Amino acid sequence: MSLIELIARVEATAATLLVVNANATAREELAETFADRNLVVTEATLPGAPDRFAVLARDGEFVTAVAIDDLLSPSRTSQNDSSSGGPSSDETAPEFDRRSYASVLDALDETTFTSYSKRKMVAASREIEDRAWRVGSGELHAGFQTLATLGGTVETYNRLAEREGLAVNAYAAPEGPVPDADFEVHVERAPEIRETWFVAYDGGGLEENACLLLAEEREPNRFFGFWTYDHETVDEAIAHVSETYGVTAPGGADE
Repeated sequence: MSLIELIARVEATAATLLVVNANATAREELAETFADRNLVVTEATLPGAPDRFAVLARDGEFVTAVAIDDLLSPSRTSQNDSSSGGPSSDETAPEFDRRSYASVLDALDETTFTSYSKRKMVAASREIEDRAWRVGSGELHAGFQTLATLGGTVETYNRLAEREGLAVNAYAAPEGPVPDADFEVHVERAPEIRETWFVAYDGGGLEENACLLLAEEREPNRFFGFWTYDHETVDEAIAHVSETYGVTAPGGADE
């Protein structure tokens, strides 16, 4: 299954967020908060149930329940933060500021977003890059669309590649010079490489650490896609890019 097909499969899975025992203002705030998600926000009153909570459902099946205040709090962190530990004291660590992405990734696992800017894509990518750095083992695969874009973040990925147990692979279309990289750079002309932005980490042997951000640029600088902590989906994406682009394309870069 290609990366584009993987996005389409997740997109086809309808998701709703039911706001329970809260006023209309709470529903409106959540609708605004998740306006760039492929998510329908509805409301209901359930006698005997707790106040101010939300239920995420997909295809009519329960996924998770979460307090509304947690969803609206700017200080919330990803549900998976416990696996990646607290702030690193390692002075050689790349400068990942968790405050820049904590509000981007939340309990709505594998929920699609409909219109992310490059700024939001970078913020979301930092969660996965940070986790790979902290665990320090396994495989990290990242698609940058073009070599020019890769060149702008090559130093960060060179630092990631310093982790001896972490194999770092980057994928990009031949637009711009090949950067001086300390990791594997796969130069590919395939449309899906040019059209998608992805960061996938296999978890370093622990399924609960696996995570994936995958999006398609459907309009200039606007991305539609999803993130997930489901290790099977992560494995599927990594297997596709590894098997399809496992060898750096000869003569792929601009000369």
